[in-house]
Amino acid sequence: MTGRRRAAVLGSPIGHSLSPVLHRAAYAALDLDWSYEAIEVDEEGLARFLDGLDDTWAGLSLTMPLKRTVIPLLDRLSPTAAAVDAVNTILFPGEGRRIGDNTDVGGMVAALRAAPTGWIPAGRVAILGAGATAAATLAALAELGLRRADVFIRSDCRAAEIRTAADRIGIVVRPRSWAEATFALAADLLISTVPSGATDVLAGHLRQEQADKGADRQGTGVLFDVVYDPWPTRLAAAWVTAGGTVIGGLDLLVEQAALQVELMTGCRPAPLGLMRAAGEAALSARH
Repeated sequence: MTGRRRAAVLGSPIGHSLSPVLHRAAYAALDLDWSYEAIEVDEEGLARFLDGLDDTWAGLSLTMPLKRTVIPLLDRLSPTAAAVDAVNTILFPGEGRRIGDNTDVGGMVAALRAAPTGWIPAGRVAILGAGATAAATLAALAELGLRRADVFIRSDCRAAEIRTAADRIGIVVRPRSWAEATFALAADLLISTVPSGATDVLAGHLRQEQADKGADRQGTGVLFDVVYDPWPTRLAAAWVTAGGTVIGGLDLLVEQAALQVELMTGCRPAPLGLMRAAGEAALSARH
């Protein structure tokens, strides 16, 4: 259809979302007369919201807690979304159809490939957390050729979920308790998918280890922390001090948003550099 198109990010809470800044920057660069907003929608209100959309809507971004709740409300899932059992993107191709996709996986792959020193394919991989983002992480690792990871879980009930996801994706996981999470600090690639404060105790442990061993401490690898605000997290700051490489949540957010822009608009490539600059400016203005 012609005319102005609409898109938005849904979630609860949603006021913190940087997605409107990123998508609007892309629309401006692509000279598209599109709108993009953040809309507070919880699990109970999601079906009603979707039923009320008209054909001006091109797509939606989803954040927590909607990534799995939305699945029964869709007509079809992409293979990636089906594999990770989570949707962060809805496309409206016409005739009232709703297609679920997941750009977190592709965004994570792109962010890892763009890391300053790269990721380590033959090394030990550890994941903190076992939710939807952790499942996307497993799919990204599999795409990059990795087939094994330790997953440190804060809630024991998530162990079965992450094993099921790993089986679908084709990667072997070893669920481990959160009490053992300090062992994750020795990984060649550590990916944290948990909220900022959840890793503070690990940051303290890393700082103490650095103080005890000083210049003798070797082996800090790559940390990928999916948090983008506040940044840096205490763990990311401690990791840099210890001499490791850090990939931040903004890297993931921009990469996955660029993929969403391409899917929704059909315009490729999305203006990645301009989107990142807009995100950095917005984060700087917050602090």
